[in-house]
Amino acid sequence: MYGINEYGTISYADNLAFTEEVTKRIPNLMKYLPKYYYTSNVMKNVQGSNGIELGLLDYKLDDILDQLLIETATWGLDYWEKEYGLETNKLLSYEERREIVRAKKRGRGTTTIAMIKNTAEAFSGGEVSVIPHNEQYYFTVHFIGIKGIPRNMQAFKDMLETIKPAHLNYDFAFTYNTYGDIRDNSFDYGRLENYSHDLIRTTDDIKKGMNI
Repeated sequence: MYGINEYGTISYADNLAFTEEVTKRIPNLMKYLPKYYYTSNVMKNVQGSNGIELGLLDYKLDDILDQLLIETATWGLDYWEKEYGLETNKLLSYEERREIVRAKKRGRGTTTIAMIKNTAEAFSGGEVSVIPHNEQYYFTVHFIGIKGIPRNMQAFKDMLETIKPAHLNYDFAFTYNTYGDIRDNSFDYGRLENYSHDLIRTTDDIKKGMNI
C-alpha cells in the first residue's frame, strides 16, 4: 500500500504538511485501471504518487481560495495586512489578526461616529455605542453587546488612534452583570461562592456560563 509517509514532507506556505484534510482528497486511481494492474507494485506506486499529487493540488486550490476572504485567510493574512498598511504580528492568533484587518477595512474613509462604531464592533463582535461629547472634545466607546473588556483591546486602541480625528480624545465604557441580573436569576451568595468575581460579572448567560 502506498503511504503518505513514504512520499515524504512537502513544504507549502507556512511549512504546510500533509493533514487529514489532504488525505481524504487523495483519489484511488487504481480503480480506473484494468484489473491486471492490481497486483503490480510498480503501478501501485506510480498511481499512489499521482493520487497524492492530485489530492495535494485539490487542497492547495481550496486553500488559496480561502485566502481571498478575510474570514478564512490564514497565511494570506500577510497580504491583507500589507494591503491595509498594517504591521504583521505573528504572535497574534489568526482570528485576532482578522479582527484588525476587518476593522481597518471598515475604517477607511472620512472618520464618522458610524465608522468608529463599525470598527469597534468588528473587534468586539458585539453591539457598540459611540457617544460624542462635542463640547469636551472627546467621545466614549461603550461596548454593549459583550460583557467585560473585549479581547485584543490594545490592537483596537492602536487602530482607533489611526482613524480618529487628532484633536479628539476618547474613553471606554464596558458592560457587566449587575446585582439586579444576579437577583433576577434567583442566585444567592451561597450558590455563587465557588465562582470568581470576574466570571460572575462578565458571563453573558449567567446560568449557562456557570453551568447552573
